[in-house]
Formats: sequence, structure tokens, C-alpha cells
Amino acid sequence: MTESALEDTLADVEVRSSELAFDGMVWGVRRDVFDYNGEDINREYLDHPGAVAVFALDEEDRVLLIKQYRHPVRMREWEIPAGLLDIVDEDPLAAAKRELAEEADIQATEWAVLSEFFTSPGGSDEAIRIYLARGLSAADAVFDRTHEEADMELRWVPLDDLVDAVLVRKLQNPSLVIGTLAAYAGRQRDWATLAAADSPWPRHPKLRSLGD
Repeated sequence: MTESALEDTLADVEVRSSELAFDGMVWGVRRDVFDYNGEDINREYLDHPGAVAVFALDEEDRVLLIKQYRHPVRMREWEIPAGLLDIVDEDPLAAAKRELAEEADIQATEWAVLSEFFTSPGGSDEAIRIYLARGLSAADAVFDRTHEEADMELRWVPLDDLVDAVLVRKLQNPSLVIGTLAAYAGRQRDWATLAAADSPWPRHPKLRSLGD
């Protein structure tokens, strides 16, 4: 008997009821009752719009990083540019381009899907798509930044140095860690692992209709 493909699969589960238990400034908490194997199960989870992140790689194989304060963990983290999919009907690729310009004043001519992941599938429906951006140049406009973004630090780091920092656990941001390892492996395979920038995103819980 041959094994099935090693792949996450969509489960057809009947949701009997769903309500927003808490509605916050950016995201809420949803309470669902669903049937699973003949049993009604009640679960609460973070109701999140999802996000995009940008792994910007220049011609010298340097990666654009930003350092930003994150209050829940009381850390100034090294990250890659990223942002929420919180604009109604905004295409994920358009959101990625917007975030790269707004957070780093950078634009790119070459875009591809590098990786996708769920941040915490046991307690959140947040999905993140990481784009690889190349052909970089200064954006047409410089953006004002406020709050935690007001004192962001930008740095260009060689991809190999970034891999070393990830492997010794000096960097914790998940989009940065996953993007770094995906880019390192992808480069070794002559980027055959990349997908088209406009690929459907059927695994995003709120965007599954794009894959129908």
C-alpha cells in the first residue's frame, strides 16, 4: 500500500454555530461549536485577517531586515517587512508591495511566493504568506511612520549570516525564521521551489474561495 502525499489537507467539518466572543481593535476571539467524529466540540480561537511578509533579497544576496518593538514579548525583534490583510478586498500581493514600501521605502520588480504557514493553528486562524522580492530599488515615496514603527532600524544582512543567526536561536520572529530557511533551501535548488506571485491561496481560511 502506497502512502499518500505528505501534505496538509482540508477537513470537511460541520460548524454548528459561530460567534464573535470578543471584538478587539485589530482581531477578535471567535467561539465555534463543530461536529467532529460525531461529537460536538466547543473551541475559542483568535479570529485573524491573516498577513503577508516580504523577504527582500538584493543582488548581493543580502536580506532587508527591520528591527521593531513588540509589546506582548517586550522585545525589539529583527523581522522582515510584514503587515495585516486588513484592507477589504486587497489582493495579498498588492498588500505585500504596499508593506514593503511603507515599512522600508523599497519597491521590487520581481515577486514570487516563497512560503506559507499558520502561526498557531491550535489557537488562531492566522495564515501568513511570505513573498520573495527581488529587483529592488527606492520607492517613489517616503512614508511617515508612527507608534512602534517610528524608531524602526533597517539593516541589510547576507543570507548566509542570517541562516547562522537563525540556527543558533538568536532570532525568533517566525516569518523571518521560516523565510530565511525557505530562501536558503530555495537558492540551493536554483529557486525551483518558488510559486507565481499571483498564485491562489486556498489554505488561507478567509481566502479559500480564491482556490475554487
